Amino acid sequence: MTLTSTTRPFVLLLSLMTTWSSSTTTTTTIAFVLPTSQRYATRLQTKNSDRARMERILEESMGDDWRLFRAKLVAQEKAQQKAEAEKASSRRSGSSNNNHSINEDQSSSHSSTQHELEKNGQLGDLFGAAISSIFKSKHHSGRGDAKAGRHEKSHNIYRGDSIGRGIPDAEFIYQDPFVSADELPIHIKPKPYAPVSKHRWAHPIEHIEPGCVLIANEKLGGVFHQTVVLIVDHHEKTGTTGVVINRPLDGNLLKIASEQQSNLDLSLKLAFTTSPVTYGGPVLTEEFAVLHSFGHVEGSKKLAPGVFIGGSEELMTEVRINRFDPLKALFIKGHAAWVSGQLEREIQKGVWYIASASSDFILRYAGAPMTDEDDAKDLWADILTCMGDEYAEIARKHGGRGDRRMMP
Repeated sequence: MTLTSTTRPFVLLLSLMTTWSSSTTTTTTIAFVLPTSQRYATRLQTKNSDRARMERILEESMGDDWRLFRAKLVAQEKAQQKAEAEKASSRRSGSSNNNHSINEDQSSSHSSTQHELEKNGQLGDLFGAAISSIFKSKHHSGRGDAKAGRHEKSHNIYRGDSIGRGIPDAEFIYQDPFVSADELPIHIKPKPYAPVSKHRWAHPIEHIEPGCVLIANEKLGGVFHQTVVLIVDHHEKTGTTGVVINRPLDGNLLKIASEQQSNLDLSLKLAFTTSPVTYGGPVLTEEFAVLHSFGHVEGSKKLAPGVFIGGSEELMTEVRINRFDPLKALFIKGHAAWVSGQLEREIQKGVWYIASASSDFILRYAGAPMTDEDDAKDLWADILTCMGDEYAEIARKHGGRGDRRMMP
């Protein structure tokens, strides 16, 4: 028995030769033997997928979502601005009431008799002299206290207690010279409370970043009318790519990939037969990408905490061993693309609103959980409503058509 290497990588040729007598012939049996690396390929893929899934679960359980932290800061700032506006409004209304009462007193005094005016004037002089004598000393001492206070505050500034700290002393509950960066939040007085739901949050941002969404302006027509575009890549030189995530198509992956032109592998069609499909954009509509929350498997890209695109081969293995539900994989047909600087010009013209949104919003059609507060049929209006202020008004006026449309 001899083993010889063939020209194909990782494959061995097994030759079995048996010789009988001189009158017999030699028979040869040839077989391909898979190496150990290929023999355990499925097991290694499963191990990598296990790690990716565990990392995603740990990240979710630890609340390690910096976007959610930013959303809470934005909500807190809005609540603080609202509280300050209400205080200013109450001060203005109080000042208006005082002026109204003064005007009433003046009209009343004009209607009184001259005798009463003289009597009130005499009483006013009497009480004025008494009050002046009582508070004269306190007035002088108050100016002295203020001067001493200014001197003390100036002295504290030069001590360097508040220089470069970024947080005024008045915002600290108590002073601790040895406080660490991790302990700093518990030393600061709480701001006005602004609850943010982990499942449902969205707010505008001023820059483009992978994982953010573009909300189409209500006036934008064509195939992008009332679309939500998830940004996949953004670079100043190479441009931007994104995928529409709120145009679900009628039918599952097997039906759509079979009836329309596609480059999707047959094995993927059979593994993800029941998976939903959405129109992703007008570029390369025969190509498919998969959006999911399984984890950062091989071949995928992490767009945001709990949001991944790509890695269909690894996910196919998970589907075959019943560890991944095909209904939680959203296949995206085609994509959108902008050359360098094009998207920025469109944003400046008001074509798009840039927003950061929760993972459950992004994964709406990839099996994300739903609540009674969600608008299951109109993701465009739902995100705008959650953004609040003028965006909520836009959703109220122009929403209602829903996500399902006739697509090219």
